[in-house]
Amino acid sequence: MEKKKKLRKTLGLWDVYAIATGAMFSSGFFLLPAIVVTSTGSAATLAYLIAGLLMVPAAFAMLELATALPRAGGAYYFIDRSLGPAVGTIAGLGTWLSLVLKSAFALVGIGAYLAVMPGTGGFIEPGTTSTLWFMKLLAVALTGVFVLVNIVGAKESTRLQKLLVAGLLCVLALFIGEGLWQVSAMGSEEMADRHLPFLHTDNGIHGLFVAVGVVFVSYAGLTKVASVSEEVRKPERDLPLGVFMALITTTLAYVLGVFVMISLLGQEDLSSGYAPVADAAAELFDWLPGGAGVTLVGIAALFAFISTGNAGILAASRYPLAMARDHLVPVALGRLGRFHTPTVGIGVTGVTMVVFIVALPLADVAKLGSTFNLLVFGLLNLAVIVMRESRLESYDPSFRVPLYPWLPVLGMLISGLLIVEMGWMSISFSLAVIVLGLLWYLRYARPRVERSGASHYIFARLGRYRHPGLRAEFWEIIKEKGLRDDDPYDEILHRAAVIEVDREDGLRGAINKAAANLAARTALAADELADRFAASLAGDAVVVGEVLLLHLRVAGTEHSELVLVRCPQGLDLAYAADRGLDDSSIGDELYGLFFLISPEQHGGHHLRVLAELAARPEDPGFISSWRSVKDHTRLREILLRDARFLELFVGEDELTESLAGTRAAEIDLPPGAFLAGVRRSGELLEPRGETVIEPGDHITILGEEAAIEHLYQRYVAPETVE
Repeated sequence: MEKKKKLRKTLGLWDVYAIATGAMFSSGFFLLPAIVVTSTGSAATLAYLIAGLLMVPAAFAMLELATALPRAGGAYYFIDRSLGPAVGTIAGLGTWLSLVLKSAFALVGIGAYLAVMPGTGGFIEPGTTSTLWFMKLLAVALTGVFVLVNIVGAKESTRLQKLLVAGLLCVLALFIGEGLWQVSAMGSEEMADRHLPFLHTDNGIHGLFVAVGVVFVSYAGLTKVASVSEEVRKPERDLPLGVFMALITTTLAYVLGVFVMISLLGQEDLSSGYAPVADAAAELFDWLPGGAGVTLVGIAALFAFISTGNAGILAASRYPLAMARDHLVPVALGRLGRFHTPTVGIGVTGVTMVVFIVALPLADVAKLGSTFNLLVFGLLNLAVIVMRESRLESYDPSFRVPLYPWLPVLGMLISGLLIVEMGWMSISFSLAVIVLGLLWYLRYARPRVERSGASHYIFARLGRYRHPGLRAEFWEIIKEKGLRDDDPYDEILHRAAVIEVDREDGLRGAINKAAANLAARTALAADELADRFAASLAGDAVVVGEVLLLHLRVAGTEHSELVLVRCPQGLDLAYAADRGLDDSSIGDELYGLFFLISPEQHGGHHLRVLAELAARPEDPGFISSWRSVKDHTRLREILLRDARFLELFVGEDELTESLAGTRAAEIDLPPGAFLAGVRRSGELLEPRGETVIEPGDHITILGEEAAIEHLYQRYVAPETVE
């Protein structure tokens, strides 16, 4: 059977920061100030600040959902799994279109800055029809380039992203620093002339609200980060840290940068140009020869637009992938190419960007993208409430929205208010997307989808229907995320008792022995524990191959405790079947049983430890090692978490080919690591110094976390080094 391809986890903290920062700059800084000043006057600075602050509830909601459910598709996946596939279809389609619109807007902006840069302005005349089409054709060409870059791989794409963002931030720091220095020398009359009236004379406060809504398109980078959360190696740490670093950086740059632009140019001149930052740079750096200041800012603008276009295709292409996995769109859109990237999804995203670039005016592109982003941000806040109130134990975010439920409710109100202020054209676009998404769901997706969202778990509390598949799906995500740094998995494993049982003891006998051991260590009643473990066979038991995991959360214990039971001859399943265990997913016999108990109040901790225990029997060769290892210390080491455990298939790729023909004693292992086992043709060998590693061998290495990480980067994923 063909192995299912997965997205590679290659993204780290600075990748997250670069994607979010690059996506939130570009048009928001280099094009939108002129449009925003036209709407609200000097209050544009306030519009950017308000938009940044109002983004906080949506950022909190997105981070809680992303750390709980790091999956491709981001906002689509969160909304689908909370509110159900009908709303998920609408949100997925709309968010994908919004990201495409945002990216198209950014790439068209490249031409606007080429038109004013020294060296290109001579043959590109601003404000003409020919210039507009030059901008659009250039954007089309760049779209093709970024499609190819993204097909090659997410890490390659974000490596380019980090270089672009670093160059952009250096130039912006120079622009803002020099601008504030010159503004500080201006007189009060000159400043009043540039900044007054504060609000637009005709539009008033309504113009400010419209401007805030338009500026929201500048903060859509947060949605882009969520869509690649599946490819982040440590989402529970890197997503919150990277997003808030980016949001603070971007908000400060927007507010200070727009203030400098208005101070240097005044409202009228600023609102009449194609490239407001370049116009301000001409005033700011007039002391540099040959228009060098404008060239420098133009280069920064190119970096910003390129980074946004690149990040936009990277993020938007994950939406067709996620929806294809769920059978909401044709499965062809979810196919991964040779580089483990969604090739078809990237291509469709690129083609749609080209259509928007050619067909839509600039201002309309910005407004249309903003409106649906506002709707999605509101739905994300609603999704947090639904997930919390569903009380699914397997919903286990490391970041939680503070001031719950008031902050999510505030986030929904903010989104609704700003949508109303965006105007009928933008609202009509959003309504059209909703109708289109609903029709697509009813005609295409509904016959192919059986699942429901977490909202049904709220109904289940009232005695109504819930879909069991959601719980199982979230359980798989917990297994994939692994342990948190403060989970005492190693300590629990170190304290674990190991019990050997014979086939004659039977499953009930094994349960009784494990319960007696736990009762002696926790002062709990052995008979009660045994009965509860037996009763859990019909519901909460976890089956992994030929291993059965029974777990309870009990009052009267302060710490998690574990008992490992081994039966090398195997245990019969008749007792388990009589007690209601579904044995369709288990082997013919049981060779291992794990018994875990935890305090009642430690639900998330209990599930993460249980998930880590369940992950180990899935490793190739686990059962053969489990049955043959004689030393109980080595038996516990087999269950060590991934950070302390590495299995390599020799000759699987070029990275491991060098191990073939090497004596075990000659393998270059870092301090703190040792070769624990060699499996050859299904037989487990105890490695000795003279053992020669052969192609096709599975070798198991145990060790300290730093040593295993070093070997992982050497033999598995050297490209993940930060």
